[in-house]
Amino acid sequence: MALPNGVLVHGPRAWACAVRTDDGELKVVARPKRFRAADVRNPALSGLARIAEVFALLPQIKRALPEAQLPMERPRVVASMLGSAVVLRGIRASAMRPLARELATGLLSVAPAALALRGGELAGYHGAEHVSIGSYEHGETRPREHERCGSHLLGPILLTTAAGNLVAERMPASLRPAARLAAAVGAVGASVEIFGWMTRNAGHPLSRALARPGHELQHRLGTREPSPEQLEVAEAALRACLELEA
Repeated sequence: MALPNGVLVHGPRAWACAVRTDDGELKVVARPKRFRAADVRNPALSGLARIAEVFALLPQIKRALPEAQLPMERPRVVASMLGSAVVLRGIRASAMRPLARELATGLLSVAPAALALRGGELAGYHGAEHVSIGSYEHGETRPREHERCGSHLLGPILLTTAAGNLVAERMPASLRPAARLAAAVGAVGASVEIFGWMTRNAGHPLSRALARPGHELQHRLGTREPSPEQLEVAEAALRACLELEA
């Protein structure tokens, strides 16, 4: 995960975060994980466990490394989330066709994340994250786009969320709120599992089609060429995580 001033790297059992402070100092903290999604073997729960694992790490990182800045701490990202929520309510109440409505709400839901990646240092650190991890995995210098970037969840999440909400709309009115919640949770879990299949079958035509929206997002908005200083931060985080994993 890229941060506005650094990079978080995590493996099956450990995490490491490196940041560049306001005065230019490089700070690195590494810790073993308290909750490990790798230990969850149930296919129905493993996707949700991976998402939960990331959110469980964030408060640990802030306590261990207060200088770390999280994307959701930026005021314009919070404002974008609130604005998107208002517009989403309007779209839900509109007379749009159900499928078009669900796809529109799905695209609008990712707007805060896209805004978070635009501008500032975050896109550069995102590129540095991809270059350092990709180069380590492939044994050669890699570009700023990575085949396992979380942006590749965009295609699966749009489809699974639309499908789940269409099913929820057909439920009795009294059950519809619970059905929508179940659809949202199920869509996240299913999307992570689909994402895993995509990484194992990268050459499959369906995998390439599902990855295309996310690739365009990271190429055009989410990343930019990192500076040497940003690469130094990303490599420090990766090195600390690997040392603790070993």
